[in-house]
Amino acid sequence: MKIWGDLPKIFGIDGKQKAVNKIQKTTAASKKDVVSISGQAKDLQVALKALKDVPDIRKDKVDILAEKYGSGTYNVSGRDVADSIIRSVLDKKV
Repeated sequence: MKIWGDLPKIFGIDGKQKAVNKIQKTTAASKKDVVSISGQAKDLQVALKALKDVPDIRKDKVDILAEKYGSGTYNVSGRDVADSIIRSVLDKKV
């Protein structure tokens, strides 16, 4: 009985060369990625750009209020302040 004679067949080393190292060409290089931006995103970009151009402090309004306060003509009633606070709180809840 031959034990060693069947071992190469069992382990798959029967002397036949298998083509393991073949490189297959792919067509992935011909595909291109495409990026598209929705109309809503474009509108958002325009709005954000416009907001960057607006100053954080509106100097003209600040100057007018500072002048009124300095001259003593800036008078705001407590009722107006309270109404403004209540409106802002209600607007946030809705």
